[in-house]
Amino acid sequence: MNDLIDFFVAPYTSATALDIALEIAAVVLGIFSVWYAKKENILVFPTGIISTSLYIYICFKFSLYGDVIINSYYTLMSLYGWYMWRRFIKGSNIEVSYASIKDMSNALIIFVSTATFVVLVYFYFDRFDRLTDYFDTFTTAVFFAAMWLMANKKIEHWLFWIVGNLISIPLYFIKGLGFSGLQFIIFLILAVQGYFEWKKQLVK
Repeated sequence: MNDLIDFFVAPYTSATALDIALEIAAVVLGIFSVWYAKKENILVFPTGIISTSLYIYICFKFSLYGDVIINSYYTLMSLYGWYMWRRFIKGSNIEVSYASIKDMSNALIIFVSTATFVVLVYFYFDRFDRLTDYFDTFTTAVFFAAMWLMANKKIEHWLFWIVGNLISIPLYFIKGLGFSGLQFIIFLILAVQGYFEWKKQLVK
């Protein structure tokens, strides 16, 4: 038990109180964001924007460049999604639907482009030398595609989040961001619930 506690706490021994507080704030807001997404509540975007903005700072400080990129993208896509969902509130026709072949093709293009870009960034910083970098590249690409699908209210985005979360849970513990690892466990649970809630809506 002590070994488990040490594994969780050890990475924070050199962190400042401010860094720990910012990570906890980012985690809490991130959880609220996913919960709002599950409920189709537009507050998914403002809470998500604040969370991802905090993570940009945190991940840059930990030299997690792939995570810096993904959180920058989350922030931009949240602005896009906020605009798209507001159109729905005002009476436009964006609503939950299945992804078409074109949508999945776009998601695949985003996935491949993102993975390529992240690899180039890691090579630029001479950092593509750890096993976690390969998983980081994959999850970044998966989450980029998921975020685009979510902004357009495609139910398949939950499946992308589920796969990415499953990989991210151990990955973030290894990276030394224990609170974020716990966050991804909650994300996984919410993603599964969100998928079935959106599925019920489609059936109706």
